[in-house]
Amino acid sequence: MIQNTGRNVLILGANSDVAKQCIKQYLEKGFSVTAASRDTGSLEKFVGENNLDSSKIAIIYFDAVDFDSHQKFYNTLPVKPHIAVYAAGFLVDNEKALRDFKGTKQMMQVNYMGAVSILNIIAMDQSNTQLERIIGLSSLSGVRGRKSNFVYGSTKAAFTQYLAGLRQELASRKITVNALVIGYIRTKINEGLQLNESLIMEPDYVAKHIVNAGNSFTIVPNFKWKMIYIILKILPEGLVSKLP
Repeated sequence: MIQNTGRNVLILGANSDVAKQCIKQYLEKGFSVTAASRDTGSLEKFVGENNLDSSKIAIIYFDAVDFDSHQKFYNTLPVKPHIAVYAAGFLVDNEKALRDFKGTKQMMQVNYMGAVSILNIIAMDQSNTQLERIIGLSSLSGVRGRKSNFVYGSTKAAFTQYLAGLRQELASRKITVNALVIGYIRTKINEGLQLNESLIMEPDYVAKHIVNAGNSFTIVPNFKWKMIYIILKILPEGLVSKLP
């Protein structure tokens, strides 16, 4: 049970490397944290190994793809959030996704459907007058369809568009919605991939941009990735087709 809560942040998919850094940084800013994940044991280990203040952290079970459980999950939260962060994610190789729909379905459910399911519940609870911000972790892969990752990218593109509409929906209640459009990160999800080392960001660096999110809808951490984002947005289709 969280003690002396103050402002609270709910992190959905809290077992990711970036989310764990967010836990640390939100605590440093004086928040209490509700960390939600399927792997609660890993989170408990993380809290212990890092000597975090367990009186300000509630670790609870959350399954992004168990849609029928989401309303009960929200109703039984120890405290309703001031900020909600959707950090759950799933990735399979594009070639595998094209040949095995099981992986594609899992990406759709975790990256988009699960996000919409739980964030709709959070956003539409008008009794939670303290809700001030919703943050979703999206990806540069969703900016333009490219043959190397368009199946995964399509789930992130859908999520970004959902967040854009949600931002408009919640504007009258003065609730800010941000989309973190993120490039390569040194995390578990990217292990084994051949990535440009000069473009890889560390989890704590990305977490800093989440925890300090401002009013802009699209937040792209790292100057290099900002340039890539702009180029992808304006590049003619003929040139996009030549990209890997």
